[in-house]
Amino acid sequence: MRTLLDLKTGEKAIVKKITGYSLIHRRLLDMGIVSGTCVQLVKSAPLGDPLEFKIKGYHLSLRKSEASTVEIM
Repeated sequence: MRTLLDLKTGEKAIVKKITGYSLIHRRLLDMGIVSGTCVQLVKSAPLGDPLEFKIKGYHLSLRKSEASTVEIM
């Protein structure tokens, strides 16, 4: 199982699913992270947290704990 944490800078992937059911799950869905969406890791902060992703034409910062719940293909 690969997650958004496994992406390298500049790498793209397709969202497979979001694991778990919590407020984070709902928040990610509301921000457009749904199955079949293309996501690209733009950069990470100097200490590695948060991570900046490009999704549906906008930039989104996620904590590592949030990114770890998103499975990718």
